[in-house]
Amino acid sequence: MTTKRSIFEDVTEDTPAQAAPTKGVIDSAKRGARGPIRAWLMVLFVLVVVMIAVGGLTRLTDSGLSITEWRPVTGALPPMSAEAWDVEFEKYRAIPEYQLQNKGMSLEEFKVIYWWEWGHRQLGRFIGLVWAVGFFFFLATKRIPTGWTGRLLLPGLLGGLQGAIGWWMVSSGLTGTMLDVASYRLATHLGLAFVILSVLAWYIMLLNRSETDLLQARRAREPRLGAMAGWLIGLAFLQILIGALVAGIDAGRTFTDWPLMAGGFFPPDAYYLVPGWRNFFENPGLVQFIHRMVGYVLIFYALLTWFKSRRSSFNATRTAFSLMMAMMFLQIVLGIVTVLYIAPLHLALIHQFGAVVLITLILRARFLTQYPLSQSLRI
Repeated sequence: MTTKRSIFEDVTEDTPAQAAPTKGVIDSAKRGARGPIRAWLMVLFVLVVVMIAVGGLTRLTDSGLSITEWRPVTGALPPMSAEAWDVEFEKYRAIPEYQLQNKGMSLEEFKVIYWWEWGHRQLGRFIGLVWAVGFFFFLATKRIPTGWTGRLLLPGLLGGLQGAIGWWMVSSGLTGTMLDVASYRLATHLGLAFVILSVLAWYIMLLNRSETDLLQARRAREPRLGAMAGWLIGLAFLQILIGALVAGIDAGRTFTDWPLMAGGFFPPDAYYLVPGWRNFFENPGLVQFIHRMVGYVLIFYALLTWFKSRRSSFNATRTAFSLMMAMMFLQIVLGIVTVLYIAPLHLALIHQFGAVVLITLILRARFLTQYPLSQSLRI
C-alpha cells in the first residue's frame, strides 16, 4: 500500500515513480485480429469482383436459364451420368427460352451454357463458405475487435439474400413467353452485388488504420466535400442499375451510333410498350437513352466534386479525387466504344469491370473526406 507524500517532499532518483499510462481509452479496448480480418475481407472482395465478372459472362452468353431449379445444397453436384444430363436437358427444353429461341439445340451446346451457370452458382457457394469459415473462426477464437461482430455478420447476411434474389431473378424467365430474366430483377441482383462490394471495401479501409488514428482523423473531416462524394456514390450506383437494365434487354446492341441515336437525339418508338411504365424497363431505345443521360449528369457532377476537392488541405484526398475523375472519363469512353462496336463480349466485360473500379475509387475518396491522412497535409 502506498503512503501519502508531502507536496514539499523532494523527488530524487531513489523515489519510485508511477509509470505513465501508455494506452488511452480507445487502445485499451479489445483490438482483435485487425490484420488477419482485413486480409480475409480482401479475399472476399476479390471473390465478389470475380463473381460480378462471371455473372456478366453468364448473362452475355445467355446461360442463366440453363439450370431450372434452385437446389442450394444438392445442386452443388453437376450431372454425373448421361442419364442425368438427359434429365437436365429435358427440363431446359420445357422453358420458353428453348421453345422460342434455342429450339434444336444439341446436348453438347446445352452443356456449354449449363457449365457457365453451374460455375456461377458454385462460385456463390464458395464465397459463402469463405465468409462462414472466416467469421466463425474469428468469433470462436474471440479475435473480433470490439464493435465489429455485427459488421462482419452483415456481408454473410447480404450474401444469403443475394442467393435468394438470384433465384427470384432466374424464376422470372422460366414461364410465359420470357426469353430472358426480368431486367429489373437482374438490376436488383447486380445492385446488391455492388452493395456487398462497397461494404467490404469500406471495412477494409477502416481496418487499415488504428482506432486512435481514425478518431483523430475524424476531427479534421471535410463534411461538405464528403456530402458531395456521398451523392456521387448514389448517382454512380443509379447508373450501375440502369446499366444492368441495358444488359438485361441487350439495349447496347440496338442503337449503335453516338452521340445521336438512330440519327436523332431521342430514339424512335420510345413508348410502344403497353402499359407505358414497361418502356422504362423493357424498351431498348428508352433504356439506353436514360443510361446515356444519367452518364452525362454523372460526369458533370463528378467534375463539380473534383473542383471542390481541389480546395482540400490534404494531398491524399486531392489525389484520391483525381484518380476517381480519371477513371470516370475512362469509363465514359469505354461505354461509348462498347456501343459503337455493338457491345462485344470483351468490351462489355471491361466496361462492367470499370464500374467496379470506379465505385471503389469514389468510396476511397469519400473515406478520406471522413478520415483524412494527417501526414498528407498541404503546407
